[in-house]
Amino acid sequence: MKTKKRDLSVLTRVITLAGPYKQLFVFASLLAIILAPIATLKPRLIQEMTDNYIVNKDLAGMKVLFLILLSVLVVEAVFNYFFNYITSLLGANVVKDLRLKVFNTITSLRLKYFDSTPIGNSTTRTINDIETINSIFSEGIITIIADILTLVAVLGMMFYTSWKLTLFCMMTLPFLLIAAYIFKEKVRASFQKVRNEISKMNSFLQERISGMKITQIFNAEEQDRAKFKKINYDYTTANLDSILYYAVFFPVVEIISAASLGLMVWYGARGMLQDTISIGVMVSFPIYLSMLFRPIRMLADKFNTLQMGIVAAERVFHLVDQEELREVEGNLIPEKLEGRLRFDHVSFSYSEQDLVLNDISFSVEPGQSLAIVGSTGSGKTTVISLINKFYEVQKGKIYLDEKDINLYQIQALRRRIAVVLQDVFLFSGTVVDNISMRDPSISREKCIEAAKWIGAHEFIEKLPGGYDFPVMERGSTLSMGQRQLLSFARALVFDPDILILDEATSNIDTESELIVQHAIEKLIEKRTSIIIAHRLSTIRKADRIMVLEKGKILEFGTHEQLINIPDGHYKLLYNLQFENSNYQI
Repeated sequence: MKTKKRDLSVLTRVITLAGPYKQLFVFASLLAIILAPIATLKPRLIQEMTDNYIVNKDLAGMKVLFLILLSVLVVEAVFNYFFNYITSLLGANVVKDLRLKVFNTITSLRLKYFDSTPIGNSTTRTINDIETINSIFSEGIITIIADILTLVAVLGMMFYTSWKLTLFCMMTLPFLLIAAYIFKEKVRASFQKVRNEISKMNSFLQERISGMKITQIFNAEEQDRAKFKKINYDYTTANLDSILYYAVFFPVVEIISAASLGLMVWYGARGMLQDTISIGVMVSFPIYLSMLFRPIRMLADKFNTLQMGIVAAERVFHLVDQEELREVEGNLIPEKLEGRLRFDHVSFSYSEQDLVLNDISFSVEPGQSLAIVGSTGSGKTTVISLINKFYEVQKGKIYLDEKDINLYQIQALRRRIAVVLQDVFLFSGTVVDNISMRDPSISREKCIEAAKWIGAHEFIEKLPGGYDFPVMERGSTLSMGQRQLLSFARALVFDPDILILDEATSNIDTESELIVQHAIEKLIEKRTSIIIAHRLSTIRKADRIMVLEKGKILEFGTHEQLINIPDGHYKLLYNLQFENSNYQI
């Protein structure tokens, strides 16, 4: 009972999505109502033609009735065309709107969702599941209504023509209904399995294709092929199960239909001999039966299609309704930030168990630079993630310009903060597209100016097409150093008030580092900057250095202050790098 109520609730919600297109919905429903009686006219006209004209050899009357029959067929064909077109158009429009809504939802979710959800799952929701929802309109609810109306009209005409013959033919109907119910339930279960398997396949392919370089480096192709073979087998098996139910159901329907036709012939022949049933009735009744059993047979499939759409819609709505994973929005929209940053007893955990940051407090004044050092897992990257509101803190407060960071509108906040990551992600498109992120407010000239400032202009000009050079997915056609330089230009072109460098020069060679170092220093002079330390030259010139270890602040001060702490953690790191210039802290 709970499942049926949930299905009805989901179906109602799907139908409400057609609100902006209610005229199409109403028009399709009217066509369904009109088509039902039109469909019953054909066998009725054939009956009249047989009894009143063919038997009496009235050729003139037969020609007139034939033209009427032909007109009915043409009208029905035209109405069917518009019915199918409108239902498909309605479904396509709803799917278009829903896909935009799902994508907007995905882009507004916290990173916590993406940390725990395979990319393939979101892809499946946005593409496969939404396409299945389309079938609710194109093959589901409206066509089901049309088929039910046709059944009612056909049964009404059959009872009107010969109620005794109709009742005799309907003796097989209970068997058909039982078969349809079993078919519907079995295919529903198999469909859910198919959706789960295709989600697994999408996730696997997304991950393995993105990481193909690592797969080939470690010679793991055979293991991946074996894994994909298993996933592909499970998906194929799930599809074959649903095909098996179809392969069994339709022959069963044909047998039941043939049995009903046999009963009609047997009972109808007796009626003809007793002059209680006419030849026209015997000619028209097989057509009625065909019109009756075809919708019943298709209804089971369409109910299943409707159920598939409901299951898919439930999965999509589950994603859309992820309110607890949506980013917390404020309404404060600053035109410019002073850059005063303060962490006040902040604690944070990704898993709500082990604290990544444990009661840390520090402040950065406008225009100051703060370098953060520490071992892997100490919480360095977490600090900058919290500044960008990628995650919500469990305890404490973060203040920006003495205002709670949660008061800021997310887009407005992030527009004033630029981040350069160690792992540079470039998108398919031109060099200019990747620098401007396709922001219409950023001109080509501004992109070129930023590239010159950061020292990327020279290598860009040497590329085929220059700034129009097509960058492949993830920047695979560029070197690591070139990608990093583009990421610097991308950060600078937005003219941020706060600059965050997350080991941003770790993938740049010594020569490239010298190119960007001067530009970085000029940029830091005017802006508050947070630098996750990697090379000694950057650390030494920072106004303050914070040493993190296991989520706690061990040391905080200038380079000179920390280097003079006996047995200090920073001093140890400094000495290690001094002894080995290639060592990165």
